Amino acid sequence: MKRFAEKLSSRVFFLLALSSISALALITVFIVAQGAPLIAKVGFFRFVFGMDWAPGHGEYGIFPMIVGSVSVTLGAVLIGVPVGLCCSIFLAEFAPELMRDIFRPAIQLLAGIPSVVYGFWGLLFIVPFIRDRLGGPGLSILAGSVILAIMILPTVISISEVSLLDLPRQYKEGALALGMTHWQSIVSVLLPAAKSGITAAVILGIGRAVGETMAVIMVLGNAVALPESVLDPVRTLTTNIGIEMGYASGDHRQALFATGIVLFAIIMALNAAAQYIGRRR
Repeated sequence: MKRFAEKLSSRVFFLLALSSISALALITVFIVAQGAPLIAKVGFFRFVFGMDWAPGHGEYGIFPMIVGSVSVTLGAVLIGVPVGLCCSIFLAEFAPELMRDIFRPAIQLLAGIPSVVYGFWGLLFIVPFIRDRLGGPGLSILAGSVILAIMILPTVISISEVSLLDLPRQYKEGALALGMTHWQSIVSVLLPAAKSGITAAVILGIGRAVGETMAVIMVLGNAVALPESVLDPVRTLTTNIGIEMGYASGDHRQALFATGIVLFAIIMALNAAAQYIGRRR
């Protein structure tokens, strides 16, 4: 009876795992089936590197939106990763136990806040601040970068902190025994030893930023044009799909699915890189 229960539970877990993989496969097949005909019709290079997005005139170039996605994501990484890394070092090495018990749930709470709340907060506070202090319309790459930087903090902080805490105590003790200060041991020994986990945290944070839609719709301005500065409005791949899918049809609808293929490929590449780095660790 016990062996039967074990076999049954293993089969159930196998079916559950298979259902998850099957769902991913179905989504992939559906997106490719819907978007590939448009890419074949327009041409891959014309679609990916085209400068004009005018579905009413048969123009389907997504390069300005790729640049917009890269710009906003890069800005979020430049703002969020240093803050997240410093916070993880503080929690792992300096914070008292009571402070850790307070900070950790608060950081995890950031991950549970709906993205529309971040977008609404950015629209009320970040956008007017940028418009009044730095100029421009306020709806810009900088506003989107700030919002996404806050949104990726839980991922960067949590994984980086775990990577630091998982290191053998002998690393730190050996560094201190050699005469290093606490800070020198962190910079010279602990951070290099935990670099694989920290890199994976950064990559997963990038994936989170690239895939965000609702928050950035509200603060980017959604202009389909190449930006000249961080104060210019842009449109990302995700916001393009979110804005236009509700009324698209025909080739226009297929073009949005083709945009999804490009976005899907980017996120899959980032996740694969994170998995590879994690295995190396």
